[in-house]
Amino acid sequence: MTFLSNRDGRVLYRARRPAISRLLTPVAAALVAALATPALSEPILATPAKPAAADVSRSGTAAGDVRPAASGATHDHSADPDGDHADHGAHAHDDREIHDTTAGSAAEPDARDERASGEDAHDEDAHAGHDDHAEEGEAPNDVRLSPAQRRALKLETRVLQPRPLAAAIRAPGEVRANAYATSRVTPRIAAQVVARHARLGDAVPAGQPLVTLSSPEMADAQGDFVVAEREWQRLRQLKGDNFVSEREHLQARVARDKALWRVLAFGMTRAQADALAAAESGTADGTFDLLAPSGGTVVADDFVLGELVEPGRMLFEITDEAVRWVEARLPPEEAARASIKDAARIADGEVWLDGQVVQIHHLLDEATRTRGVRIAVPDPEHRLHPGTFVDVTLLAEPGEPVLALPETAVLRAPDGDWQVFVAEDEATFRPVEVVPLHTAGGLTAITGLPAGTRVVTQGAFFLQSELAKGGFDPHNH
Repeated sequence: MTFLSNRDGRVLYRARRPAISRLLTPVAAALVAALATPALSEPILATPAKPAAADVSRSGTAAGDVRPAASGATHDHSADPDGDHADHGAHAHDDREIHDTTAGSAAEPDARDERASGEDAHDEDAHAGHDDHAEEGEAPNDVRLSPAQRRALKLETRVLQPRPLAAAIRAPGEVRANAYATSRVTPRIAAQVVARHARLGDAVPAGQPLVTLSSPEMADAQGDFVVAEREWQRLRQLKGDNFVSEREHLQARVARDKALWRVLAFGMTRAQADALAAAESGTADGTFDLLAPSGGTVVADDFVLGELVEPGRMLFEITDEAVRWVEARLPPEEAARASIKDAARIADGEVWLDGQVVQIHHLLDEATRTRGVRIAVPDPEHRLHPGTFVDVTLLAEPGEPVLALPETAVLRAPDGDWQVFVAEDEATFRPVEVVPLHTAGGLTAITGLPAGTRVVTQGAFFLQSELAKGGFDPHNH
């Protein structure tokens, strides 16, 4: 019986008869070769089992044993002179086949070593080819973004142009409403709130009704005005017919004017008074509307319906939020360096806004011994809110024009140098190395790019992150 087993002793093939052995030996050899792996340190060999006594007596040697027979071993031909020779020939042929199979299995390690060597050489060639490819085409040098990505990032670009970058004066500041664009709505007489026509946060135009009030004083004034207006109109017609003296005509006119200015002083507008005079009924019910004196946003409306309000009580505050004021406090010696129309930069967190000095206080604050510098800051997106503290940088004493970018647009590259992103077109952005000179007011002066280059001013950090991800080596070499 012939056995073939792998390294852990599992039997792969066995044969009982020489004839079957001759047929299956090639199949077993192929099976052994297929199961052999380079990870095995020892080849899969055909391991002969100990032959039974009957098999030894017939063949004279164990199946697969390639050593020569002992000198004393003989083969008996007397039992079957005709068949023994044939059977012995068959046994001999079978032994040669098993010997060949065993020799082939023993030779498999050399073949696998050659294959492994070839694979190692192939890996080295592939590795070298990959290195050559990496040297020929380094990591991606630009970033492409879709229109949706650019909108989501709020990517902004700007043409690089020379601009003066002056010496910086830093100071704390406080955001305030623009008092020249702010108005308050208050009643001039004691009245009760009847109806509300605007709410906090509403954008209102000038002349829009905000609240309806009712007052006994207004009712008296309206009644006097209606009577005076009707008398004046009557005497005007009679004067043309010379039925009224000049004195009576003048007295009627003065009475009518006094009544008109009284209702106007109480809070009615000229249009409201004219409508009251033109009404056939001439109803004087004491109700009137307070109108928005200027356009803007309602930032305060602290009252409730039915409330009885006194004269001067603020019902609405309206301000134009397009321009804010920032009050910076500086020591007198530094405030003396500032001038009207000096440029300023306002930092609210990571947001920088441009402004301009519009006023410089002449009096010192008695508590802090500082001078106030008022800066007008355009704020169309309403980033600044009154009462917020901000950092102010005054750009006084302007120097030579330089190419300057926001600090956030100049980034440290992976190799330690500084870089900005240049817009090749609307969708492609390429990093370019630059040299920063100095920084003032959130702006960094640079060299390394010509004027007229379109560069990214917002969203550069995301572009650098995308470039870093695109530069990873997928083979980890």
